[in-house]
Amino acid sequence: MKGCFACKKGGRIGYLYGGGRREAIEARIEILPGVVDEENLSARREELRACEAIFCGWDMLELTEEQVAEFFPNLRVIFYAAGSVRYFAAPFLRRGVTVLSAWQVMAEPVAQFTAALITLANKGAHLALRAYREQGYAEGKRLVEQIFPGTCDTPVGILGAGAIGSRVIERLRRERVELMVYDPFLPRARQEALGLDRLYSLEEIFSTCQTISCHIANNEQTRGMLDYRLFSRMGDTACFVNTGRGAQVVEADLVRALREKPLRSAILDVTDPEPAPAASPLWGLPNAFLFPHVAGYAAKEVYLFADKMIEELDNYLAGRELDGRVTLEMLPTMA
Repeated sequence: MKGCFACKKGGRIGYLYGGGRREAIEARIEILPGVVDEENLSARREELRACEAIFCGWDMLELTEEQVAEFFPNLRVIFYAAGSVRYFAAPFLRRGVTVLSAWQVMAEPVAQFTAALITLANKGAHLALRAYREQGYAEGKRLVEQIFPGTCDTPVGILGAGAIGSRVIERLRRERVELMVYDPFLPRARQEALGLDRLYSLEEIFSTCQTISCHIANNEQTRGMLDYRLFSRMGDTACFVNTGRGAQVVEADLVRALREKPLRSAILDVTDPEPAPAASPLWGLPNAFLFPHVAGYAAKEVYLFADKMIEELDNYLAGRELDGRVTLEMLPTMA
C-alpha cells in the first residue's frame, strides 16, 4: 500500500505526526517523500496516481471531486489526525473514499477542559480571581462563600450531546449536579444511555441553569441561534461557557446581557471571528474571560490523534472494524 502526507502549504504535519509517528507509519506502508501541498500537487501528479492513503490533519487540502479524480484516482482511505472533517471531506466521500477521523479521541481533552471550567464557574472562581486582584482578598472569598453555589445540587445546562457534550455529561454525572440537556437530534436510546430522563428547551436551560455549556454542531442552521432572547434569561450569577464554536453566538447580544448583570459571566474558548479582534467589546468586559482556543489539546496531547490514526491504519490493513469512520450523513451535525 502506498500513501502520502498532505496539507496546505505551511501546515502542521510535522507537529501532528512528530515524536516518531511519521516513522511508525513509514514502517507499515510505503510513503511518498515530503508533504503534498497545493503548490506541488500538479508536479507530483504521476506519482500520486498510485497513492491509496492520505495522512493529514488540520489544514488538509480542500479539493473538488474533479480534482480528487485527477490527482488521486486510486485513493482508498484518508487518515485525519484531528477532529472535524466538514471543511474538506464531502468530495472525497462522494468519490467513495473512506474518511477516518480522530474526532472521538479529540473529544476527550475538550471534555476534560470543559468539565473543569464548569466546576470553576459554578464556584464563581474566575470572578473571585479577578475580585481578589482588584478588590482584595475578602471580596474574592465573599463571592465564592456567599454568592456562588458550587456544583452540589446545581442545575447545569449542556447544549448538544455529541462526542464532546456526551463526555461532559458523563463526567458531571459523577457529581451531585442537576443536568439539563438540549439536543433535538439525540436518539432516545442514547438519551437513556446517558441517564437523562428528559431533554429540555433552550429557554428552560437559560432560565434555570447556573452554568450553560455550548457544544452545538456548527452549520448554517445553528449560526446565530444563541441571542439576546436567551442570554437575557440567564440568572444574575449565571455563566455561559463555550468550548465549541463561536458562530452560534450573537456576540453583541451576549455583551449586552453581560453588561446588564455584572456577576453574569462568559468563559469563551472560541469566538467568531477567531481570534477575537482588538475592537471586540468582549475584551473590555470584566465578566468575560477569553482563552485562545486551547481546549482541544496541549503539547503532548496532540500525539493522541496521530496514535489513533496509526491504530486505524493497523485495523484497516488487517480488515478489522474502523472506529473513526465518517459518513456524508454525519457531516451536517459534526462540530
